[in-house]
Amino acid sequence: MNQGKKQRSKKATTGSIRIIAGKHRGRKLPVLMAEGLRPTTDRVKETVFNWLMPYIHDVNCLDCFAGAGSLGFEALSRGAAHITLIELNKAAAKQLQENKELLNADNVIVTNTNSLDFLKSSAKKHYNIVFIDPPFRGDLVTQTAELLNDGWLANQALIYVEMEVQSNQQLPNNWLLLKEKVAGQVAYRLFQYTY
Repeated sequence: MNQGKKQRSKKATTGSIRIIAGKHRGRKLPVLMAEGLRPTTDRVKETVFNWLMPYIHDVNCLDCFAGAGSLGFEALSRGAAHITLIELNKAAAKQLQENKELLNADNVIVTNTNSLDFLKSSAKKHYNIVFIDPPFRGDLVTQTAELLNDGWLANQALIYVEMEVQSNQQLPNNWLLLKEKVAGQVAYRLFQYTY
């Protein structure tokens, strides 16, 4: 009986994400189910990538709070040229690195660090598409947006933001809201950066 409990608890610590379209369509990748990690659901992901489809091919993507890598690996599968995944949780970052290797994705860089610290350094690259889906109950969206505005975004860059419906976090005035939807307690929006 104890052994059964151990097996159940072990299963609870791992899961998988599914790539829904593109080169790696249908591929399942193992993920660590750590506290605060909320992989984007297939339904939300499908909507987001329908929004991004005309723009995703051959661009640079930044996933500021990569977590399970659901958004970053989907972007890879759909033809993005380069993806940077930033993840603070060491075990989750290790799993992202293993999944990168599973997909033979030389154009993916996994960085195990705090996103805010990463963005405080001088921008080495301009990103065309950025994903901001941080842990809830904080003001990480506002802080991340302010730092991104300091040289990280390509002209007309698209920024996907996911946060609690009740959140009152502020986004820069030069980010134009293009699309918006709500699923349960989560609001997800697509913005365009303008100078």
